[in-house]
Amino acid sequence: MSSSKLTKEQKLTVTYRVEPGCLGPTGADLIEAFCQYAQSQLQTLDADYINWSIIPRFDKTLPEMSYQVLGKRTTHQQAEKYLSVFGKSLDELEAHLTDKLAELIGSFKR
Repeated sequence: MSSSKLTKEQKLTVTYRVEPGCLGPTGADLIEAFCQYAQSQLQTLDADYINWSIIPRFDKTLPEMSYQVLGKRTTHQQAEKYLSVFGKSLDELEAHLTDKLAELIGSFKR
């Protein structure tokens, strides 16, 4: 499967729910703006095969991360298998995303 020919629906959509508390005591007031900022900064990261969805995590019953392909929820295992087609690891991708979000939090607060 060539990543350059994937439609948006064929790409893995990674939804990351950001806790307002990670932005400090006023995080609840800043979280919407931060998610928009993070979304714009991450758009190009692995864009050949991933769609990013960075949203606030107001509902703690929802997972921090979730995945979809073709509009259907996929498990961690299925997302790992999907990424393996591109020679990528989901664990590495998640670690990279976490690091990148930490950087973005730092630059956002400045």
